[in-house]
Amino acid sequence: MGLDIRLPIGLLFSVLGLLLSGFGAFSDKAIYQPSLGFNVNLAWGIVLLIFGIIMVVFGTRSRAIPLPEPESVNDTSHSAGGQA
Repeated sequence: MGLDIRLPIGLLFSVLGLLLSGFGAFSDKAIYQPSLGFNVNLAWGIVLLIFGIIMVVFGTRSRAIPLPEPESVNDTSHSAGGQA
């Protein structure tokens, strides 16, 4: 089949989560005073990173599970007309 949409979305969220959490970890603590000292960038960066990792894991697991082969349209062995 084609490309699973969960893989690029998971990679996008993982990269954005890494960037945001990195900015939150290494930025000046004074910019978080309006939010009562809560490091919003670090918290949401971790949330985005976890979501991205989950999407990548589910996207790669779906490729590892083989899909059953579809039955042929001309296969009449299981239809009412194919039984003797």
